[in-house]
Amino acid sequence: MMTMMMGEKWAQLGSVIGSIMFAWAMFNQYFPQQLRDFILKYGQKFVGFLSPNIHITFHEFSGEYFKRSEAYAAIQTYLSDKSSMKAKNLKAEVVKDSSQSVILSMAENEEVTDEFEGVKLLWASMKHAPRTQSFSWYPEAADGKRYYKLTFHKSKREFVTRTYIHHVLQEGKEITVRNRQRKLYTNNPSQNWHGYQARKWSHVAFEHPSTFDTLAMESKKKEEIKNDLTKFSQGKEYYKKIGKAWKRGYLLYGPPGTGKSSMIAAMADFLKYDIYDLELTTVKDNTELRKLLIETTSKSIIVIEDIDCSLDLTGQRKKKKKEVEEEETKDPVSKMAKEEEEESNSTKVTLSGLLNFIDGIWSATGGERLIIFTTNHVEKLDPALIRRGRMDKHIELSYCCFQAFKVLAKNYLDVDSHQLFETIGHLLEETNMTPADVAENLMPKSLTEDADTCLKNLIEALETAKEEARKKAEEDMRLKVEKEEKEKQQVAQEDVKVDESLAKEVKENCVEVVKG
Repeated sequence: MMTMMMGEKWAQLGSVIGSIMFAWAMFNQYFPQQLRDFILKYGQKFVGFLSPNIHITFHEFSGEYFKRSEAYAAIQTYLSDKSSMKAKNLKAEVVKDSSQSVILSMAENEEVTDEFEGVKLLWASMKHAPRTQSFSWYPEAADGKRYYKLTFHKSKREFVTRTYIHHVLQEGKEITVRNRQRKLYTNNPSQNWHGYQARKWSHVAFEHPSTFDTLAMESKKKEEIKNDLTKFSQGKEYYKKIGKAWKRGYLLYGPPGTGKSSMIAAMADFLKYDIYDLELTTVKDNTELRKLLIETTSKSIIVIEDIDCSLDLTGQRKKKKKEVEEEETKDPVSKMAKEEEEESNSTKVTLSGLLNFIDGIWSATGGERLIIFTTNHVEKLDPALIRRGRMDKHIELSYCCFQAFKVLAKNYLDVDSHQLFETIGHLLEETNMTPADVAENLMPKSLTEDADTCLKNLIEALETAKEEARKKAEEDMRLKVEKEEKEKQQVAQEDVKVDESLAKEVKENCVEVVKG
């Protein structure tokens, strides 16, 4: 009996569904388009009057040229994790310039719920099928108009429009930044800036393995730098409040091999920033330098390595110019040849142009940038270039200390402690050796070399360096003593010459007196 009743109900339900489908087909077939739109419009109003919910749609494409909506992309990224965990129907997409090979998102007509500050909201992925088949330069648009529909209770209108949507868009953009493939840029010569698909910057994927964990440096100094970077990256409102452009300058200086390039890579990894490696020698003038700055993006590090070698921007500018002028007066032929060569190869970027690049009006474009200079000879740089406010933080990267050695030992040998550590610690206090040289001695050169062998190799290298430093110090002292002796002899010879000259002059005066 019960089975018969259930069968009758299913039959009635099927009949109702069939009738609805037939009526809908008749409606689309025989009702004029304007009448259908009119009925649907007021039908939706009637349903909306009875329903307590509000709907907001975010379309994938907007504008005349079908530009993909940034809001749609941010929402898609925001919902990606929730979709992969909750939705039953998913679609996989390969996203350009992302560290993730595939991004999962909701398929069409799929729904997921989201909860924010205790409020539950419903997201649905929808698509309008095109009414007619037509050719389009945009395959995504020709396939149908996709959009997201957000549904929530009308009592939460103000919360959603003022707080929730802003949260979704910001979070989506931040996830995109975190997941993006970081890039390393270099500037192209200006003669390659024009033409089809010409760019001022070329880039490759940035995959440098250096991090603050692998950086050979004192722990206290690393934490100080990391805290400074964190404060900067979170300081958008603070910089706005104090009226300064959201940028910060770092000067990295020290002997070669002390880890300046590794420090830059570690900073980029820590902040998830791109790197723009600016080669100043290929920039013709200040105008080109400004154009390159405009083309950089926010969340980036602009690097000029070996700034003391890139241009004549040191404190010795006037002295060098005077020396060159003196040489040119002696040889006018070589002067003309040098002028022709310099005219074709030299850059006209000036110190003033570089200073404007660092902290002029144009430097405020984009925001959230680090500007890093590196040098092996900080004493050669013009004080105007590295003063506070331009290079805000000066970081000295010096010779390897014991704490830095322990980091390298862990990285290269996976050793936290060893009986030879004490000997190495004493030698490092007495000897100057760069982290690069220490790392080279710690690296196993064959399959038979173990931690003991590598540490003994390092001790031998340190003792050799110590002996060489001692010999050099003795040689320097010997040369200094010889120089002082020569100076004394020269002074004595000059005194003798003066005495002889005075004696001769007195003798001549006496002869004249006698004759008189």
